[in-house]
Amino acid sequence: MEIPVIDFSNLNGDKRGDTMALLHEACEKWGCFMVENHEIDTQLMEKLKQLINTYYEEDLKESFYQSEIAKRLEKEQNTSDIDWEITFFIWHRPTSNINEIPNISRELCQTMDEYIAQLLKLGEKLSELMSENLGLEKDYIKKAFSGSGEGPAVGTKVAKYPQCPRPELVRGLREHTDAGGIILLLQDDKVPGLEFFKDGKWVEIPPPKNNAVFVNTGDQVEVLSNGLYKSVVHRVMPDNSGSRTSIATFYNPIGDAIISPAPKLLYPSNFRYGDYLKLYGSTKFGEKAPRFECMKNMTNGHKNIPA
Repeated sequence: MEIPVIDFSNLNGDKRGDTMALLHEACEKWGCFMVENHEIDTQLMEKLKQLINTYYEEDLKESFYQSEIAKRLEKEQNTSDIDWEITFFIWHRPTSNINEIPNISRELCQTMDEYIAQLLKLGEKLSELMSENLGLEKDYIKKAFSGSGEGPAVGTKVAKYPQCPRPELVRGLREHTDAGGIILLLQDDKVPGLEFFKDGKWVEIPPPKNNAVFVNTGDQVEVLSNGLYKSVVHRVMPDNSGSRTSIATFYNPIGDAIISPAPKLLYPSNFRYGDYLKLYGSTKFGEKAPRFECMKNMTNGHKNIPA
């Protein structure tokens, strides 16, 4: 079972239709996919991973192995409520807190900012493509996520999953769905661990090639799409042969955004069956979608039914 791969270089040409169909199927049936040829500077991506790894080795690693999490695993105590990870979170939009991260270097700050500037373009493009595939205006998701602000909220969870001496006793990150919108993951290209749940089975996501970006959809996309697109359960398994790097950027609604299913994606409701039969009599041999749309308009105060 192989995860769908979306080649962005095919969006401008004869293969656009097939690529859009593959993206729609990935959102509908998987809730995740890989993006290749995304036009993000791969040297910049490599530099960011190297700087994150250096920061971990110099500032985080020793404290993690002295932490209560590590002690509980060493003593083989209950580990069902802990995650074998060490993380920090950086806000980028609407305001940045990157300079508040303890001991973070100026080079890492600058590299992260450059990466996010490029990644944000990918996030916005994906929001437009998803909106288009749902039959909505291309800026629908972006506007829905923006609330009363100037744009969606954007933040990055930087995580290291340290080498684990007893991986059978603990999760790197327990099973969950993501609360937000569109998640764009730059992950380790050597150490595996990410798994998604599909069709009753856990599917291992292999380390990416050529810095492909892994994307999954969160709970708010499922709500906005009225359940057409799914947020999918996933987890991280620890590894006893190495530590895993994860740089997950969230393209999310801002805090005051009001999220609901897009009206265009809702079925009509609260109509009289007799009114539906009257409309059906004159539209029986046509498509049902216009009929449903007419009933929605009627229940919203437009009472005229075509003869």
